[in-house]
Formats: sequence, C-alpha cells, structure tokens
Amino acid sequence: MDLQQRNNIKVMGAGPSTLIFSHGFGCDQTMWRYLVDHFIPHFKVVLYDLVGAGQSNLNAYDQEKYNSLAGYAQDLGDIIDQFATGPVILVGHSVSAMIGVLADRQSPGRISAHVMIGPSPCYIDSDDYVGGFKLEDIHSLLDTLDSNYLGWSSTMAPVIMGAPGQPALGEDLTNSFCRTEPEIAKQFARVTFTSDNREDVAGLTTPTLILQSTDDLIAPVAVGEYLHAALPNSTLCLVANVGHCPHMSVPSACSEAMDGFLSPWVGADVD
Repeated sequence: MDLQQRNNIKVMGAGPSTLIFSHGFGCDQTMWRYLVDHFIPHFKVVLYDLVGAGQSNLNAYDQEKYNSLAGYAQDLGDIIDQFATGPVILVGHSVSAMIGVLADRQSPGRISAHVMIGPSPCYIDSDDYVGGFKLEDIHSLLDTLDSNYLGWSSTMAPVIMGAPGQPALGEDLTNSFCRTEPEIAKQFARVTFTSDNREDVAGLTTPTLILQSTDDLIAPVAVGEYLHAALPNSTLCLVANVGHCPHMSVPSACSEAMDGFLSPWVGADVD
C-alpha cells in the first residue's frame, strides 16, 4: 500500500531539518493546525495520521500489528525513511511521544531530538511511581469505552481538553473522538492506557524537550518530572495550561518553548 495514502501524509516547508508531528489518541493531524504554521518557514514539516485515525486508510489497520505501540513505531520509521531529510525531530503528543521513543530504540540515530507534549510512559500508579490513575480506574475507563464509546467521547473529550473559556476546543476534540471508528478506538485506548514504556525511556540520550501542562488530568506534573529524571539529556518545561492539549489551547507558549530548543537544527534562532 502507498505510504502517503496509508497515513494521509502531508509535507510542507523546505528547511534543513525535518519536524514530524505525531498526534495522540482520539486525534488526527488537524490538531496541529494552531502550532505548525509557526515552523514551516524554518523546517521541512511532515504531518500524518496514525493508521485508524483521521483520513488514514482504514484498510491498512491490522489488529495484530497494532496490538502494541511497536506497530505504530514501525510505521513512524517507514515515514522517516521515505519523507524526512536532514536531522529528524519528532514532535509527539501524548501516546505518540512513546511511539517516538520506540522508533528511536528500533533504529538508534534515526531521530535527532524529541519534543514530547503531555507525554506519559505509564498511566498506572505503582508503589514507586505516580502515573495518575489506579489500575481499577483504567479498567473502568476501558469498560466504559467498550460499552458506550460515543457516550464516553462526548463526556470525556471536553474534560481531557480542559482549556477553560475555549469551549470550541472541547467540541473539536469531541468531534475528532466521534469520527474515529469505535472498534479501532477501543483497541488503541487499551494499548495506550495499559502500555508501560518506563524501561524504554530509561537512559535514552536523545535530546528531549518535555512540555507538560501545569494542570493535566491525563499526564500530571509528576509524570513530567519522572521523565526528566529518566532522560539524561532532557529539558522539562511546564506550560501554564489546564488540559492535555496545550498545542491547541496555548500554542504560542508551546512554540516559544520549542523555539529555543530547536534552534540548533535551524542554524539560527527561529523568530
């Protein structure tokens, strides 16, 4: 299958380095529209939809392949190999930050840097780790998804978005959730919320910017602090924001934080 059709790939800009934007659960590449224009003058920009999301080719969805994040990481590697030029920086929202880590581990040196927005290597609390959810909370969430995906989406999407005073963003995320084919969304949710990538992030030396909202139901500040400690070449930036999608609700704060981090890959400070 044609890769561009499989992942609905869009390529813009012609900078010396490539920024690849990878969206989170329930989203698609359109969620980057508040942020991406800022970087097109300075980078080659690649947008894509995870298989099963957005305008990707649903015929490419394989339950076995996508029963772990490794399948999505393999796809990301394919996209880098075919569409990226120069150093590659992966901008991953939420679960896509871990997909980027796995792609990095699969082929060391393939990714020059990571920008992780609202990342979490594990959503479930344990004795020595705060992920934000108890195991029974995750089971309850997945049970609700299984029984009433559209109802769950309508209720939870605005809560996940947060962004007080910007109700249109909650509606945007709700519509995105509801456009996703329910059976695919249910499997991806199970893979997302039960994955544990703490061993994958531990000691990864690739330069990393961690952008964490100050108030995020899905990825609390403690998770960002954990990642900062686990990633030896990382910078943690707390963005004043309520919600899990700061690239939509406070895009200028995200672009400002990214500008300084990305300046080595444009040869000069970005405007």
